[in-house]
Parts: sequence; structure tokens; C-alpha cells
Amino acid sequence: HVMVSCLFVGVGGFIGSVFRYLIGLVPIKGNELFPINTLLINIAGALVIGIIAALASKMNVEKNLLLFLKTGLCGGFTTFSTFSLDTYNLFKNGHVGVAAIYVVLSVFLCLAVVFAGEIVGGLK
Repeated sequence: HVMVSCLFVGVGGFIGSVFRYLIGLVPIKGNELFPINTLLINIAGALVIGIIAALASKMNVEKNLLLFLKTGLCGGFTTFSTFSLDTYNLFKNGHVGVAAIYVVLSVFLCLAVVFAGEIVGGLK
């Protein structure tokens, strides 16, 4: 059972990581200083995982499908490790104000869209 579950997580993680990589390639004006791609990826991932969690709580969703979607796809897609490195680099390069804004926006917007995902998923 564990090997099958790992396969679902791995396939989902592969897909999510590839999506994250491709979205990271999209050129966005102003991305030189503020890591907007990473912020948008984390917001999108938070929204998707909120929707998945809400729908899963209302329906009988198979365990491996949840592992594929939540742990694999969303886990591979979201970029908290990149967020941390981006924040560290902003601080290290003397952009303390930008780093603070980035942290606040990332945390509050991602929490807000998880809530929105529950609303879209029909829990609220």
C-alpha cells in the first residue's frame, strides 16, 4: 500500500513541479526585485489545496487521489522553500522593506485564498 501511495504522490509531485517551473519562466515586469512569480504560485496553490480539502470533506474521496492532489500536485507546485530563499536573499541584499512586504503578502493572501477555496468548494 505504501508503495502505491508513494507512486501517486510522486506522479502528482512531478506534475506540480513542472507546472511551477513553467510558471516561474513567465516574464513579469518588476520580478527583478519582487518575486511575484513565487507569490502567484503560492497563492494559486493555496487556493487549489483549499478547494481540494473542502471537496474532500464533503465527498468520499479515495485516499490515493487525495495523496496525488494534495501532497503530490499541490506540494510539488507550491514553493515555500523558494519563498524562504527569496526572502532570505532580499534581506541579505538589503531590501528589508520589500522582504517584509513579501512575507506579509504571502502569508495573508495564501491564508485568505485557502478560506476562499473552502467557500468555492462549498464548505462555508
